[in-house]
Order: sequence, then C-alpha cells, then structure tokens
Amino acid sequence: MSTTSSNGLLLTSMSGRHDDMEAGSAKTDHSDHEELEHDPDDPFDLDNTKNASAASLRRWRQAALVLNASRRFRYTLDLNKEEHYENRRRMIRAHAQVIRAALLFKLAGEQQVGAFGPSSSSTPAISTGNFDIDLEKLVSMTRNQNVSNLQQLGGVKGVAEKLKSNLEQGIEEDEKEVTDRKNAFGSNTYPKKKGKSFYMFLWEAWQDLTLIILIIAAVTSLALGIKTEGLKEGWLDGGSIAFAVLLVIMVTAVSDYRQSLQFQNLNDEKRNIQLEVMRGGRTVKISIYDVVVGDVIPLRIGDQVPADGVLISGHSLAIDESSMTGESKIVNKDQKSPFLMSGCKVADGVGSMLVTGVGINTEWGLLMASISEDTGEETPLQVRLNGLATFIGIVGLTVALVVLVALLVRYFTGTTQDSNGATQFIKGTTSIGDIVDDCVKIFTIAVTIVVVAVPEGLPLAVTLTLAYSMRKMMADKALVRRLSACETMGSATTICSDKTGTLTLNQMTVVETYAGGSKMDVADNPSGLHPKLVALISEGVAQNTTGNIFHPKDGGDVEISGSPTEKAILSWAYKLGMKFDTIRSESAIIHAFPFNSEKKRGGVAVLRGDSEVFIHWKGAAEIVLACCTQYMDSNGTLQPIDTQKEFFRLAIDAMAKNSLRCVAIACRTQELNKVPKEQEDLDKWDLPEDGLTLLAIVGIKDPCRPGVREAVRICTSAGVKVRMVTGDNLQTAKAIALECGILSSDTEAVEPTIIEGKVFRELSEKEREQVAKKITVMGRSSPNDKLLLVQALRKNGDVVAVTGDGTNDAPALHEADIGLSMGISGTEVAKESSDIIILDDNFASVVKVVRWGRSVYANIQKFIQFQLTVNVAALVINVVAAMSSGDVPLKAVQLLWVNLIMDTLGALALATEPPTDHLMHRTPVGRREPLITNIMWRNLLVQSFYQVAVLLVLNFAGLSVLGLKQDSDHAHAVEVKNTMIFNAFVMCQIFNEFNARKPDEMNVFSGVTKNPLFVAIVGVTFVLQILIVTLLGDFAHTVPLSWQLWLASIGIGLVSWPLAVVGKLIPVPKTPMSIYFKKPFRKYKASRNA
Repeated sequence: MSTTSSNGLLLTSMSGRHDDMEAGSAKTDHSDHEELEHDPDDPFDLDNTKNASAASLRRWRQAALVLNASRRFRYTLDLNKEEHYENRRRMIRAHAQVIRAALLFKLAGEQQVGAFGPSSSSTPAISTGNFDIDLEKLVSMTRNQNVSNLQQLGGVKGVAEKLKSNLEQGIEEDEKEVTDRKNAFGSNTYPKKKGKSFYMFLWEAWQDLTLIILIIAAVTSLALGIKTEGLKEGWLDGGSIAFAVLLVIMVTAVSDYRQSLQFQNLNDEKRNIQLEVMRGGRTVKISIYDVVVGDVIPLRIGDQVPADGVLISGHSLAIDESSMTGESKIVNKDQKSPFLMSGCKVADGVGSMLVTGVGINTEWGLLMASISEDTGEETPLQVRLNGLATFIGIVGLTVALVVLVALLVRYFTGTTQDSNGATQFIKGTTSIGDIVDDCVKIFTIAVTIVVVAVPEGLPLAVTLTLAYSMRKMMADKALVRRLSACETMGSATTICSDKTGTLTLNQMTVVETYAGGSKMDVADNPSGLHPKLVALISEGVAQNTTGNIFHPKDGGDVEISGSPTEKAILSWAYKLGMKFDTIRSESAIIHAFPFNSEKKRGGVAVLRGDSEVFIHWKGAAEIVLACCTQYMDSNGTLQPIDTQKEFFRLAIDAMAKNSLRCVAIACRTQELNKVPKEQEDLDKWDLPEDGLTLLAIVGIKDPCRPGVREAVRICTSAGVKVRMVTGDNLQTAKAIALECGILSSDTEAVEPTIIEGKVFRELSEKEREQVAKKITVMGRSSPNDKLLLVQALRKNGDVVAVTGDGTNDAPALHEADIGLSMGISGTEVAKESSDIIILDDNFASVVKVVRWGRSVYANIQKFIQFQLTVNVAALVINVVAAMSSGDVPLKAVQLLWVNLIMDTLGALALATEPPTDHLMHRTPVGRREPLITNIMWRNLLVQSFYQVAVLLVLNFAGLSVLGLKQDSDHAHAVEVKNTMIFNAFVMCQIFNEFNARKPDEMNVFSGVTKNPLFVAIVGVTFVLQILIVTLLGDFAHTVPLSWQLWLASIGIGLVSWPLAVVGKLIPVPKTPMSIYFKKPFRKYKASRNA
C-alpha cells in the first residue's frame, strides 16, 4: 500500500495561473514546470473525478490511511452501483408482476408510503371509480406492450374514451378530477427508500479505531481506578475519557446527520422534473409527481417520458429505451409500436402520448423503489485531502509511537515522577495494579495523540463546505447535480455561453417584418398584404409549430405556449389574423421534419382536403432564403427572387446588426402522386426543400439581460474568459457580444475572434487548437461545433465551463470540465448530462457559481491552516515534554476537547464562510495548485512557533513565571501550571481561528458578522472552556484559575492577532515550498526505476 503520497503537501500547480494571496501561491518559473506534472505513481493525483476510472478511484481509497472507513468513504461513489442497478433492472423486467404484487402487499400493510413527492402518496388504487377500464388490464397491456389488447379496446382513442380523456384537450383542469384519477390508478410517485437514521450516524461515528481503543482504555482505567482508589475517586480518570469520547461521537454524528439531510433535500429537488401537459385544452406546467392516468403529454426531443403510455401521434419520434432495456438501440415509435415506457428519453422527433400507468404501476417506478439514491461522488479536492490526511497521519502515528516508547522507557527506568515529586515506578515495590494503571494512562495519551494528529475530519470538511455551498447556491439559482463541479468551477478559465436565454432575456417579440417583397411599416399589420399571402403565412405558422394557442371559455386573453421563438411568431401571426384552431382542423399534417439545430430549420407537409399538399419551412433566414427561387409579392403574385435576393440579404444583415434573430417562412406545393402512400415510406420521406417560395422574413428582438454586462466584466477581471457560442447569425451574435461586453469594440470583430461554426469545423485538429485560443464569438454553430471547441480548449490546458439547453448539447456538456444546463429552457437530456443546472437561465447566476467554487477551495485552505497549526503545536509540546520529563501537560481528555475544537467545530466555523468579492479579484485556482501554499506555510509556522514557544516556557519555567514556586502544595502548583498550559493553548486556537479566516488580508475581522455560525461557534467554545476549567476539576484534570491567570491566558491568545499582522509582512518565495518536498521523492523514485 502506497503511503508516500505527495498530494496536498507535495503537489503543485501546473498552470501557474494563480498568483493571489488568499489561495496563496505565486506564479512559478517555467523552469519549475517539469516538477509540476502529473505523477502516475501518486494514487491521490487525480485531476478530474468526473470521468475517472473505477480502478483509479479504488486505488486512492486503498492508499489512504483511514481510522473510520464507514465515515470517511460515506460520500464517495459506490463502485458497484452500475452492477447493482443492472441486476435490479433485469429482475424487474423479468418479474415485474410479482415484484409489484409484493410491493403492493407491503404498502397495504403499512397503510401509507413515504412517497417521494411533496405531500403525495403512493397508496395503491383500490377501485377504478367511474372509469370504464380496469387498472390491472391497463398495467398488463402496457407492460407486455400488447398491441392486440390495445386494438380490442378501440386503439388509443378507445382507451382515452374509457379513461374519460380527450386526445386533443386532455383531462379537465380540475382538482377533483386529478384526485379521482389518483385514487383510481395511483399517483406518479414511488416509495422512497428511507435514509439513514440518526442512530446509524451515531454507530458510524463509533467505528473510529482510535476512539474504540480509547473506550477500551477508559474501561480498563475505570476498573483499575475503582479497585485501587474506590468508587468516589477511582472513576474519574476512566470516566472522564469515556465521557469525552462519547461527546466527540455525539457531536460528530449530529454534524454528519445534518449534512445528510441537506444532501437529501437537494436530491429531492433534482428529481422533481417540471413538464407540460394538456389539460382542458390549455398547456400547463406541472411536477412529474402530479401526472395522472388519462393525461395527454406532448413529447419533444430531449424530454423524459414521465409515465407509461400509448402514442397518440408522432413525427419521426425516436425513443432511447436504454435506461429500461439496457440496450443502447434507439426505437422508433409509430402505430405499430405505440407503447412508451416511463424513464426513457425522446431522442428525436415530436409527438404526444396518453398516460396509462404511473408510479409503482410502471417498471421505472418499481426500479426506483428498489434502489437507493447514490449521493456519493469523490471530488478532486476530497481525494487530494485524503492524500494530505494520510501524510499527516503517518507523521502523527510516528510521533505517537515515539511518545509511547519515551514514556514507557522513562517510566520503567524510574525517572518518571508524579505531581508530588515521588518516583512512580520502583522495581520490586510498585504493585502490578499500579503498573498496569500507569501503563494504561501512558497508552491512552499516545492513542489520544493519534486522535489529534490524524486529521480524520480533513477530507470530510470538503463535504461539509460543499453541503453548505450547495444549499446556498440554490438561493443563487444554481442546482448542483455533481459535487465535484462545485469546486471545479473555482478553477474555470473560460465559460462558453449560449446567447439566447442566458445572455438575453428569452422574451422574444417580432419587431420587423419583410413580406410581399418589402419592409412592412408595422410588423404585425396585415393591411398592406394580399389575403392569399396572409393565408399561406398563417397556415405555415399554425401547422409548423410545437406551440399552441388557447382561447379561454370565459373570453379572457388568449394564452400562447411554446418556446420563446415559437411564442413570438405565433403572437405575430395571430395579430395578422391567423385562426389557429380553424387552420389546424381544415388541414392535416402528414409528415414533419422537426426543427434541427444542425440544419437550422424545420418543416411540415400539410394535406388540404384530399388533393392538395403544401410543404411549409421555417428557420434561419439566410439558410431558408438560399433554398428559395421565388417570393410572393403584396398582390399575391409569385415573382422570381433573383432580382430581389440581394435586397433580402441586406435586410437580414441590417436586422442582425441590430441584434435581431432573423427567421424566414417559406413554402412550396407538392404533387400528390409524389407523396409516399405507405406510412413506412412516409416516415422515411425527406421533405423537399428546394424551389421554395419566400413568404416572410421576421426580425425577433430578444433584449440583453440586465446586469449581464457587469457579470461579464467580473469574469474578465477574475481571469475567466467569456466566449459566446450561438446558432444565430454571426452579425446578430456580434451585436449581442458588443452589447454584453464580450467584445469591447468593432475593431476586435475580425476572424478568428469571431468565426462561423462551419469555418471552425473544417479546420484540422491542430489548427482548431490554435484558433480556439483566439475565439470570442462563434456564430451559426452546431452542437458538434461546440463540442469541438470544448475539446480544443481543454487540450490547450483550459478548464472549460459550457452552457447548453438542447439534447444535442449533451456531448459538449459531458465533455466539458463543468457542464451547465438551463433550468427553464433546458431539456431533460441536457440536464442529466450537466453538472450544475442554472435554474433561472441567467449568466449572472453562472458567475455566482464561479464565486462559490472559489469559496469552497478558499474555505478548505483556511481550515487546513487552522488544523495544521493546532497539530504542530500539540504534537511538539507533548513530544518535548514526554522526552524530557516523562509526563505530558495536555492530558487525554484535554486533547479530545482540542480535537473537537479543531475537527468538527473548526470545520463548521471555517468551512461555512460565505464568498466575498475578494475571491473574484484573483486568477483561477490551478488544477494542481498546492493545498498548502507558501502564504499558508508562513502563517502556520509563525503561529505554531509562537504557541510552542509559549507552551514550552510555561511547561519548563511555569512555576517561576506564574509565581507558583512559593506554593506550599507542590502538587497543586503543578496542576495550576498544567491548567494554565491547557487554557493558554485553547485561547491561542480561539484567537487564531480569526486569523485563519483571512490568510492574506490584514483585517481578519472584515465580514465576520456575515457568518453568524462562526461567531456562535467561537462564543460557545469560549464559554465551554470557562466551564471546563472552572467546574469540571478532576474530571478534566484542571483546577480553577485566578482572574489574573485568566487575563494572562487571554493575553497569550490575543498576541496571535498582532503577530499575524507582522507575519504577513514577511515576503514568501515564488517557488512553492512543495517543490522542495517533492524533489527527494522524485529522486528516490528515479533511482529505484533506474
């Protein structure tokens, strides 16, 4: 087992970007870079755990020095999860009916279920109420995908009638209707596996090897003490240690339990998908838990199928069923294969479905009910901290062993004296009982040093700060799906952002229109257009859309739904006089080509009556224009487009320069005999896209988000380059980039600073890597172009964050170091491929995530500095005292209290510091940034030397310094001296906790009131210290101190503040100290390999 990790102490930054003092390193010289490369022999040297292999994850766990494995590895990835999931999936597929029956029996026995949705119940349905179909028949038909059963019921139309649902309008939008359906067919929830109880956390905290040894030692000491000294005095030594251990276990368990509840709440939020359903003819957004049998659900590319159901209609609808079948094959859905399974994803096309099964009546529900959510995932920082903890632990174990040997040697050689000056061991005189008792006490001290020295809580501090950060980030509109992304965001050097909805408001309106061969005076006034032209535009908009127009029965304002672009165009056409419902009833779509981000357009073939077929296209203006051979003028006459093409191009450019999104609407007729007759051939038919007639070009305004310019400026000043990657026209992208501050001036807007996706993709791989560095704006990009850009930037050493909302963005989101999906406009596929969901789609929220990422790293460094200072001081004082006098001034109970201050309370206080603006005034944290930077080394050495010096003076000259030599009771004088050492040591830690807050700033108090938890923990620690010293007496091996000694203790602690200020004036070398630690290891390894 490798335990010579260089990580943390000996690991350094490869990027050399980070020159800020809080993170604490300065730029390294180029000559040192060879020292900073990845070390394949170091199990803890993991750059990125996002796509790390199981072997590398298993390797670092085996290499770590761990005292409590169940606690240390609680939040790491379950390496057998995939295998377990696959076994459960196969079992459910094979025995779904039996498993469902067993689950229903269990639920019926319990009478209630801890359902996973808010205030929802998974109680099985008892009767089908007023519906004409039996629940078991529905479940059996869908599970067995029995098409003949479906046909016997009258097809999807017959099932809908029996379920009292309308295939176009859906069910009624009525609470009673929904409740009745839940009672009859169940709710779309499943029994959630109960999380660990508080008692389980208590049990896990108890598993610490050193604490178990201390309890055994305490029991032994208790038995011997009572036997030799009687119950009144004899229980104190053993009882005090036992109580201190139990206190440590209790505080640890409470802290861990609170963390688990935070993660559980975040997991609940992640699962609560919002989706659209048709109810009462209106498109409404509901939670996935509120879907009921009979609901009509529109399906679009990227959606998750929320329940079992039957296809109503679809065009090119393809479903990825791998989550349920285990096969990665995409399945096309049509009337021959109409069944849809819950939990699957829409890979392509559009359609609508009728829900026939929900919750535990689906295979997905049974699977979710039988597996527990794995919240575990190691983060790069967590792995590195395990390496650091292992290194420190080895040092601590060595020190403890040295102390143990020194104390035993001194004891058995007769040089150890008790507090009265009497020799403790005299050969042939001291009884066996006394020898065992004294040896147990010596052994207890050594084990307690291990407890203090091995920083078991150090890796868990990452989990604590991440849990805190994730909860706070929710308020900043960011939902973290992967823990590692939270900290990796602090290292981000570039953000590749979408334009629409992220940099802009996604509130679109048509503000300019070109139709009839000229620009319209008012964009939505039809008075200058021929009725024939208006009719064709209306038909094209009404049929070639995934949106909807709803007219309320009470005569209120119309409700328009769909994507922001669809809503803008539908609203514009409605004002032109479009009769949406009438048009859709008078003509039928026979084939559709859904909008495609590669082709930048979508089309439909519409059958009018029985003889006439029109093909309508809508998409990127310049692309659709290139397919047009004629246009319709204001008189309704078709004209050749050649003479006007340049006019339309200039019109598109002019609108694009005004930051308008340009969309063209065109159509053509198709001879009926050229349209495939068979459905199978029709599904494979490519819609003709040549010889189109241009009907209109619209310019859609999407204003920049307020505050986005400031957010871009903050990123730039923080060393994070913002790049815009958009599917829009390059001129539109340039105009928005100038407005947002991504481009500073027109002079910058030259290739390759701004580039088209097509140009970039045609470059060689080497050329792409060179050009990628210079790109600021990429227009007319496809999702694959975004992926190529991310790959090129990462090869250049950038840490890349990328935003995405579409299904085709999934590869880029997965490839990037941090994938950011959009909570409002993002598809479920995009969200599942991402690491963080930006809930309000706002770029300013992305910048807040960067702040939180940097805060995580900075907080961990604060905690490391604080903990190592305590470690060094406690170990040095005990080792020196043990070697010289055969006794230690800091007793077992006192060290356990110090451990509690240092580990649990210290982590709570320092790991929950809120982010400050100061964090954004520095460059990104390098991937291999040393955890202990030169600034931290300086700070902790200054404080450690001071504390060690003061404690050693008190230990060896305390009786003189404190004026205790005249005390007639020598034993009492020694107790006062030792209590003073303990008190001064704790005071130093309390005051030094303030210093740890600001490793590089003179004013350590700035912002302290913004963290009430820090103030509360410091206050509670101080009060408890007073109680321990004043009241616990023999129990804590203390005696009450006079007010003068209390003032002296506080004064000793107080000195650490001005000392920290003086220390910060000491310059530090540019080369990280870690390089000097690492060189001997490198040379040793090289000599072994030679």
